[in-house]
Amino acid sequence: MDERFLPHKVIREDRPDGTVLLSSGYPLGPVARNTGEWQRRWAAEAPSRAFLAERSGPGWRTMAYGEALEMTQAIAAALLDRGMGAETPILILSGNGVDHGLLMLAAHYAGVPVVPIAEQYSLIPAARGRLTHVAGLTRPAMVFAADGAAFGDALADPRLDGVEVVVSANPPAGATPFSDLLRGGAADAEAANARVGPETLAKILMTSGSTSDPKGVITTQGMLTTNQTQVGDSFPFVRARPPEIIDWLPWNHCFGGSHNFNLILANGGTLWIDDGKPMKGPLFDRTMENHRLADCTMSFNVPVGHAQMLEVLRADAVLRRRFFDGMDMIFYAGAALPQAIWDGFEELAEAEGGPRPLITSAWGLTETAPSAIEAYEPMPRAGIVGAPLGGLSLKMVPDPDDPGRYEVRIKGPSITPGYYRDPAKTVEAFDEEGYFRSGDAMRFEDPVRAEAGLIFDGRMGEDFKLTTGVWVRAANLRLEALAALAPLAADLVVAGHGRDEVGLLIVPAARAEAELNGAPDGRGALTGPLAEEIARRLAPLADAQRGSSLRIARALVLAEPPSVGDGEITAKGNLNNKKMLARRAALVDRLYDDGDGAVLRIGANG
Repeated sequence: MDERFLPHKVIREDRPDGTVLLSSGYPLGPVARNTGEWQRRWAAEAPSRAFLAERSGPGWRTMAYGEALEMTQAIAAALLDRGMGAETPILILSGNGVDHGLLMLAAHYAGVPVVPIAEQYSLIPAARGRLTHVAGLTRPAMVFAADGAAFGDALADPRLDGVEVVVSANPPAGATPFSDLLRGGAADAEAANARVGPETLAKILMTSGSTSDPKGVITTQGMLTTNQTQVGDSFPFVRARPPEIIDWLPWNHCFGGSHNFNLILANGGTLWIDDGKPMKGPLFDRTMENHRLADCTMSFNVPVGHAQMLEVLRADAVLRRRFFDGMDMIFYAGAALPQAIWDGFEELAEAEGGPRPLITSAWGLTETAPSAIEAYEPMPRAGIVGAPLGGLSLKMVPDPDDPGRYEVRIKGPSITPGYYRDPAKTVEAFDEEGYFRSGDAMRFEDPVRAEAGLIFDGRMGEDFKLTTGVWVRAANLRLEALAALAPLAADLVVAGHGRDEVGLLIVPAARAEAELNGAPDGRGALTGPLAEEIARRLAPLADAQRGSSLRIARALVLAEPPSVGDGEITAKGNLNNKKMLARRAALVDRLYDDGDGAVLRIGANG
């Protein structure tokens, strides 16, 4: 075992009905009362160290810990002077930025909840209904946008009538410039912060809304502070050296906004806000520019982002040396990391002569703050999400249709108490013992040794049966097909409910479509070289030896991209499978029409 990392330690209890209870063998360490404790600590110990930084011209606009605390206290006093508190949330429309971060911290300091939402709810007219829903649910007393011109239409939403508008630039008539908040107020921010405790509402984070309107996940101060204790207890290196990350992950989502932001704040690190994204073209070029201007000790990304980064690192020796110098951890989430990408990072790290970074993943939800299960010791391969973190109890409920598969339920101090202003959904979310029903499935890497870790095994609600009565584990099959199609497919949906074969609706990657000349057939599908190459790639997954639940028999390549406005893409940027299948029901029917020339019969014509 590498001395930099802890070994997994798991306590297991097997019940007579097959249910398995898992918990960490490590005790939960001391937990901060609120996030303000972290700010005061680092403002005292490292006042001049960079905390937040965003691009400004050729360099960075940085905010040091001492300066950030002063501004946080000033804004908090301004909020308190307005009479704001637990019942007057702040709706945040724009994405990551220093002003966004300061407003969020000030709200936490004063005991005012924030509601950060996906930018597309404001910037894409077809998605504006989501903004209207969130505003109606949360009834904010203030709304913030970085640019009043860019978000002008959203700020004019009728649900925001009478709500104070705060903007950093281009204020519309009647709006409050963000600089006004920095002037502070007469209220005692320190006295207010002393009243902010573990039960205080910190955030209302919106779910993706894959099956209904987004729900507001209650996120308390105690959830945030407990989760960072859990992470720090499991990864000693984050406390041994202040972490630095270059991060694009959006703050309206728990991964970027709760885990990564607070990882930096809790441990006195630096967050370089990446204004790029893992999308080929100018946005990815911007990410690479940012990596050439700043250092990081941990790399957080989705698998496609890591794959693109690996490609650049192989070609750029200078950046490669900088990237691996002091790199402690490469973390992936959102989907499975192809083993070839994992191996590629390890090979490059070894070639640079330093110790291998921990390549790892985790499992969690918005409702779990988010980290609940993490692989905090080196794993032998990709796909293992790890062991439970301290203070949590996992209840593994056996799947009656699939021995060795379990539904995961979870209880502990970092789990949400429920959904904002939705008591019915809150009651549904918990079982009779108070465990949150995640709806996710897991398997043991080793059924005898829980320390070997858990493997994510899809969503219980996404599974379906073929007409033969055989269950199809759609999530796992999707990941396998995406790995086979990389980088040709941006995403895909597994179909086949009530049919006799598994089929795929494939969203092609824009670059692949351009290079391979996919041609629309006029009815929503693509034909030509791109489709032919996809069929060839999928051929091994059509092997009769795989069994009907694993054998991909047919596919259609979609000509129309997923629609944000119609709910086919969630706020997290993921495909909404149910909406895709419902909205494109005619294409699903085509998928099972053997006389349709656009249908790829996998293994038969590849």
